[in-house]
Amino acid sequence: MDKMKAIVERARVAFNTGRSRSVAFRIQQLKALERMINEKEKDIVAALQADLNKSECNAYSYEILGVLGDIALMLDNLPAWVGPKPVAKTIMTLTDEVYIHYEPLGVVLVIGAWNYPFVLIMQPLIGAIAAGNAVVIKPSEISENTAKLVAELLPQYIDKDLYPVINGGVMETTELLKQRFDHIFYTGSSQVGKVVMEAAAKHLTPVTLELGGKSPCYIDKDCNIEIACRRITWGKYLNCGQTCIAPDYILCDPSLQNKIVENIRKTLKEFHGEDVKKSPDYERIVNKHHFKRLLRLLEGQKLAYGGESDEASCFIAPTILTDVSPESAIMQEEIFGPLLPIVTIESVDEAIQFINQREKPLALYLFSNDKKLIKRMISETSSGGVTVNDVIMHYTVPDLPFGGVGYSGMGAYHGRHSFETFSHRRSCLIKSLKMESMNKIRYPPNSQRKLDWAKFFLLNQFSKGKVGLAALALLTAILAVVIKVAYS
Repeated sequence: MDKMKAIVERARVAFNTGRSRSVAFRIQQLKALERMINEKEKDIVAALQADLNKSECNAYSYEILGVLGDIALMLDNLPAWVGPKPVAKTIMTLTDEVYIHYEPLGVVLVIGAWNYPFVLIMQPLIGAIAAGNAVVIKPSEISENTAKLVAELLPQYIDKDLYPVINGGVMETTELLKQRFDHIFYTGSSQVGKVVMEAAAKHLTPVTLELGGKSPCYIDKDCNIEIACRRITWGKYLNCGQTCIAPDYILCDPSLQNKIVENIRKTLKEFHGEDVKKSPDYERIVNKHHFKRLLRLLEGQKLAYGGESDEASCFIAPTILTDVSPESAIMQEEIFGPLLPIVTIESVDEAIQFINQREKPLALYLFSNDKKLIKRMISETSSGGVTVNDVIMHYTVPDLPFGGVGYSGMGAYHGRHSFETFSHRRSCLIKSLKMESMNKIRYPPNSQRKLDWAKFFLLNQFSKGKVGLAALALLTAILAVVIKVAYS
């Protein structure tokens, strides 16, 4: 569509003016976002409740609070982050200025997800603004109330040319992906991730793909089952199971299966009361399509707990499935709902093999008091992130990069990692026009004598740590004199 092209071109024209590069401007825009959230908090909460039945407390805790935290982190650290980062020098560059310069990528595209429709569009946007980019923002059309609100609010608070919002469905997203961007950041399914990556490849555009997968949760016999189940229950049924890093399934010894079911059942009543449908802290499935998809996954499964549903309100109760076959439909795709399969295995070896035979997950969870087992599980498996004796909590640490590996995604963000994802780390070396004799060793004509001197000075690992800065400076001076005498 010509409209899409015009919006992206307008963003590029705005970026080329250079105004988004100023640190003062970036800070101004971030403060404007902070003001927007504080002033429009009730509207944001209402949109999240309309889309996913999120209570005011849950909307603030799991969406708004994280965004405000990210803004505060950027405001505190941005002036230091944007400065040049010196790097270690070699003997040949000791007198030079050598550093990494962080520069914006240009015009980037951020495509959000529907399960946490506010935080998953705002966090990458914050990182992209902090890095000095222009940003085209595409919220998920599935969470239509939040998408509409984002499109209404952002132009009122931040630069509407640099940060346009585009709403629409598959057709609009397809047209948008035909445009040329300097980076694409996508959060969503692996299936759509492939489409995004294919479109990006036509322009050699780098991508960050925050996808998902079947995040396993291994429970060892050597742990407190009650505490483990309480933490798993929180993480699994948070947002009605519609969390990309929710525990997807449990792996455990057959002897633990019934204990796990009983403890999760007790915890659910502790969290939500006798009737979970009336609980203000239990959300709903986002739409009828996903509701029906989840019911299909239940077909033929052994229900140990839950299973109740109501299509009119897209309600599916917290559900536990036992004796689940690894070949069943529910074990072939990411569940993304309140269904928890338990797969029994006989040993840690079998658990590791089970995990490694499948695509690399976004998260790996294990519960154990055995430090050797923990280290072995981390060492012999691969996943985007790991949390031991809890779930989801690695997501909350700003200094930890959040992202997938393999089928669960590529690239990472959060905190400084968001700033770096949307920045180009430019290698810079500034040399003086003095001490030209130093360079004779690399100029033609070449000779064995030059090669011998190069070997002596470059391969003997004369580093600051070994001989000290003063000694290295002395060696540089000696090298200059030696070369000048030898080749004069």
